[in-house]
Amino acid sequence: MMSSRDELLAPAPSAAVDVSQGARRRIAIRLLPFLFILYIVAFLDRMNVGAAALQMPHDLGLSDRAIGLGAGIFFLGYFSLEIPGALIAERWSARRWIARIMVSWGLLTVLMAFIHTSQQFYLVRFLVGAAEAGFFPAVVVYLTHWFRSADRAKAVAGFYGAMPLSYVIGSPLAGVLLGLTWLGLRGWRWLFILEGIPAIVLGVVALFYLTDWPHQAKWLTPEERNWIADQLDREKQAKKKARSYTIVEALRNRDVALLTCCYFFALTGNYGIAFWLPTLLKRLSGLSDMDVTLLASLPYLLGFVVQQLNGWHSDRVHERRWHAALPVLLSGVFLFCAIWLGASVSWSLFFFTMVGGAYYGFHPAFWPVPTEFLSESAAAACVGLINSIGNLGGFVGPFVVGYLLTRTRSFNVGLWYLVGSFFLSGAFMLLVGHGRKATNPDQ
Repeated sequence: MMSSRDELLAPAPSAAVDVSQGARRRIAIRLLPFLFILYIVAFLDRMNVGAAALQMPHDLGLSDRAIGLGAGIFFLGYFSLEIPGALIAERWSARRWIARIMVSWGLLTVLMAFIHTSQQFYLVRFLVGAAEAGFFPAVVVYLTHWFRSADRAKAVAGFYGAMPLSYVIGSPLAGVLLGLTWLGLRGWRWLFILEGIPAIVLGVVALFYLTDWPHQAKWLTPEERNWIADQLDREKQAKKKARSYTIVEALRNRDVALLTCCYFFALTGNYGIAFWLPTLLKRLSGLSDMDVTLLASLPYLLGFVVQQLNGWHSDRVHERRWHAALPVLLSGVFLFCAIWLGASVSWSLFFFTMVGGAYYGFHPAFWPVPTEFLSESAAAACVGLINSIGNLGGFVGPFVVGYLLTRTRSFNVGLWYLVGSFFLSGAFMLLVGHGRKATNPDQ
């Protein structure tokens, strides 16, 4: 039995729990809202061309095929620097790399306002993609510096929630900006100017606000710094004992290839819809630009809710594979229904909303998978590989739909292609053998 003196000197049983809860809460509050804002700005600048397409083709004399090519060519530039960007974030400084990326893409987004030819459109879109390359993998790598494996799906959901919300915010904002005519410039030009400036400002702020590593965080207590550093080090050592991959071995890993295929087809389906949805709704309904952009925001509002719930549940039950596969499979089912009932505006809007709602549940469960069986540079390189090749789907989706629309004068053929893309994505995810369960710190 313990003496009274021993009982007084023994640490309180809840002390360790208080430190862990305090550290996790402080880290989440400090980092996730700011990263959330950065990603909203990133997606506003990436996808504002979809809203600009309501006016730009008329002003520049561009065909549907040319607009689809210009929208997609962003991802060719994005592809070119993704893996180097991820490695730079891991080995040099994620904070500095994120700041550099934001300033560069902000300046080039503003430059989009001053194009006059299709060749200039293609060139600047390519450069915007190259400038933004590395941003997403840098943030995913950055999250592994701060969040345990068991907390990572919630962290990714908190950060990735910016993607659907950027459409919720961006669609009505774009509708307002498209109605402007200042200084002889049409609304679509002001759309690029006014959405590019925040990226430049926030890039400078990121340099001073973000912290690269827990041991540098003066905003944590010493006990909290030690706790999170110890937790992450234990995970790192456990991965090395299980299997240590070189970068080359990781890039050739079967599951990395499956994840890459899964992500490619998921993004093919998503971007094919995201870019063309305003135009599709405009032609289907005949509503004003403002009304169309408001309706186009509905899938992303539902998607934000589903995303948070799926990320929370994936961490709760420590399962990733089915939590990533089911959302894209359901997206294919709902898109099939949208095509089948395409003559009805209300049914089309309902099912397109369900497509977006289902799809955005995919990301929180997907991105923790490669970081759960790979570590450090191998994980960074593979995140870069998956994101770079996967984002080529962002080129393929809009381009194929635009090409088929030009050839057939109907959206249906292109949408059938996107249905197949969603189903293939889900099938590849179900073949993944690693990362089926998150690390459970209580086991």
